Amino acid sequence: MRFVIVTGMSGGGKRTALKMLEDLGFYCVDNLPVSLIEKFVELIIRPGGEITKVALGLDVRADQPFDEAQRALEQLRENGYLFEILFMEASDAVLLKRYKETRRKHPVSPDGRIADGIDKERSILESIKKKADYVIDTSNLLTRELKEELDRIFVLNEEYNSLMVTILSFGFKNGIPADADLVFDVRFLPNPFYIDELKHKTGNDKEVQDYVMGFPEAPEFLDKLVDMLNFLIPNYIREGKYQLVIGIGCTGGKHRSVTLANELYEHMKDHGNYGLKLYHRDCGGSS
Repeated sequence: MRFVIVTGMSGGGKRTALKMLEDLGFYCVDNLPVSLIEKFVELIIRPGGEITKVALGLDVRADQPFDEAQRALEQLRENGYLFEILFMEASDAVLLKRYKETRRKHPVSPDGRIADGIDKERSILESIKKKADYVIDTSNLLTRELKEELDRIFVLNEEYNSLMVTILSFGFKNGIPADADLVFDVRFLPNPFYIDELKHKTGNDKEVQDYVMGFPEAPEFLDKLVDMLNFLIPNYIREGKYQLVIGIGCTGGKHRSVTLANELYEHMKDHGNYGLKLYHRDCGGSS
């Protein structure tokens, strides 16, 4: 029997995750009153039963203290029931944006500011997040990418690490990405924009890649960057970081930054111990 508790920030993707787990063959139940959790588990998880995969959604709600839910989970462990905790997360800015788009009230602060509800809920969920087996930050995840993460954990049973690394190319003339943790400026390299036959191509084209990487400074920069990230990422993982956005910028975000972002992705894609995405903000396209 595989028993998963799905919880996390309101707006973080919990219900989407439950729907995806249901598609993966899990028997899913959401918003079960705390008083019924233990009885539900007793009935559903029994030797010889037909149901072999169960997912139970737990929310923070204004009418039910979440510490009661946590006590119920502790009681289940004491009674010998094994379960995993999947915590769905997103940044405050993304959560606020999602609430504004859907015009929903925050369950913790239905009559107050959404931002206050997010702060309060984050504080309430702090302890269960620390106990979570899996933390998925959906701030920059597409729906298909979330499905891939859940498949990796619950179907392929691959070793999981919660850090998601995004390599993001951009153009400084359009502004530095607000969510970038690390920003690298590659405008020290010659600009293909001023070469007539390369001007209308991008760093996704071989001609531009050959031009940019043909300067000795480019592979040297790449080697130093990879070396630094090989040092930083294990330390970020150890400190519990869930999202790392690496911004690589040039003037317009179409030639040099795209080339170096692609090269960095190729160097990092076979690591195996963190999620990796590639996104070109001002050029289009992702991996």
